[in-house]
Amino acid sequence: MRQARRFMLAGLLLGVSVMSFATDAPPPSLGAHVFLGQGEGLGVSPAVTPAVDTQATGSVFVVFNAGYSNNDSPPVDSYGNRWKALGHPLTYADYGDRFDVRAYVAVAGKGGPAHTVSIAKPGEPKGELSLPFVEVRNASRVQAFAQNYADKALIVASDDITVDGPATLLAFWWGDGGVKSMTATPGDGFQLIDAFVQLPDESGVQGAVAWRQVNAAGTYRVHWTVAPVQGAALWIIAIR
Repeated sequence: MRQARRFMLAGLLLGVSVMSFATDAPPPSLGAHVFLGQGEGLGVSPAVTPAVDTQATGSVFVVFNAGYSNNDSPPVDSYGNRWKALGHPLTYADYGDRFDVRAYVAVAGKGGPAHTVSIAKPGEPKGELSLPFVEVRNASRVQAFAQNYADKALIVASDDITVDGPATLLAFWWGDGGVKSMTATPGDGFQLIDAFVQLPDESGVQGAVAWRQVNAAGTYRVHWTVAPVQGAALWIIAIR
């Protein structure tokens, strides 16, 4: 009887230990990030990001391809991750069907030193293209995302997303104005981490990336204040 009680006690302690280990798992967090911007006529194929050091396992990676619609190849990275389209392409207003922006995600991501992402450009090899690459560490899935195209305004807003616990939120702004110098400032607790808003004389695809860490369930969105006024393709993504 005493031996049985010892086994029961050991089992209870083991259960507490496992529960403690599960609850001590680190929350998702922002990892490495980089933004490649190629100017019109200055681009090369493939477009390759500068190298960054990412986590070996346990990350979710997000990549965007913004530029000519016929440069629509999916991303390839130096660690052989599997990339999946996130949502559908958004076509830039007032440019016909020549330009669009596409999002991709890789879950259960593999990484390491000198991690790069590349996109082949079969249609316009020298054409403008913007490619942000963002890592979220200690994450396994995209819980929610929203995409919308905002009309011209001083302040443009993403659609809402809802999360059920701690998450890393990423927000992407893709302006459509025919300007070469601008500002794009996120609100709602988001912080700017990368931007390509001072374009070369040859032009380029303007974009900005922001993030926010949230520690509780809730509904979130992001407002961008932009000067000069322009419309924009917007994404907000929650990763857990």
